[in-house]
Amino acid sequence: MRTRTRTTVAVLAATLALSAVTTAGTATATPADPAAPPASSHCAETAAQTLGWGAPTRESGFDGTTVPPDWHPYGPEPGHDKKGTRTPEAVTVADGAMTISADADGNTGAVSWHPGQRYGRWEACVKSDEGEGGINALLLLWPVAEDFPVGGEVDWMEITDDSRRKTNFFLHYGRDNDQDHGSVTHDATQWSAYALEWTPEKITAYVNGKEWYSNTDTDQFPPRPMNMTMQLDYFGNAGGPTAMHLDWARQWALPQSTAATLSLPPGSAATGQPRDFPDRTPRELSEPEQQAQTAMLARDPG
Repeated sequence: MRTRTRTTVAVLAATLALSAVTTAGTATATPADPAAPPASSHCAETAAQTLGWGAPTRESGFDGTTVPPDWHPYGPEPGHDKKGTRTPEAVTVADGAMTISADADGNTGAVSWHPGQRYGRWEACVKSDEGEGGINALLLLWPVAEDFPVGGEVDWMEITDDSRRKTNFFLHYGRDNDQDHGSVTHDATQWSAYALEWTPEKITAYVNGKEWYSNTDTDQFPPRPMNMTMQLDYFGNAGGPTAMHLDWARQWALPQSTAATLSLPPGSAATGQPRDFPDRTPRELSEPEQQAQTAMLARDPG
């Protein structure tokens, strides 16, 4: 999430009590079901399973001990609004999950998933530890072209509440960084499947397969490809350490989807401050870099 200037009237601001456990009578997917969560998943209920999204185009399961090369940690660099520090050391992989950690001094992290696309579906099994002060957990889509605010921003899970019991949605758009907002009451300290569907006609957010935000004002939609980003943002005055954890992430291309022509080379660093670190921004890959990325995605390194 970047600095905001003003907020427009929300088209949907719902406060729903959503369960993080399987409801009675829900059918259990068989292993052959391509919409089912991975066998080791902490998230039993997903939008993909509920809505029949089928097999994803890409997925990461974090079975290794290092950050996969298509996930790009930010930094080292100053943190959000120049507060604290984003460091790759804050992003780790162990026990089947990728974790971003933060401490009371504002050392934290962020990581972006490339290549991106325009239109599509994303779903992630994530949980956020309780925090104290200004350390906020986010899943978002960020413009691959690094042209915020005109390129938009889609915060489809933004948790500023210390107890992690309220999730916000912010859709940023336009040169003045106008915003649409929604919220849902949900215990994000439990493993939860947060999902986003972005079509040419509608943007919809889900948690554990249940819709909680939607927007059909296409003038507010991002104009170009976006990539998924996971951030634990420091806003100052943090009272203690916290963390957020990603069990798996999935991405689906739609028939209307357009793949990004800009990307990051496998294993390279990313940035949230492209003016200060232009060498870390997405670009046209050289032929060897593109070949390495294609081979990496074919191997599914997550």
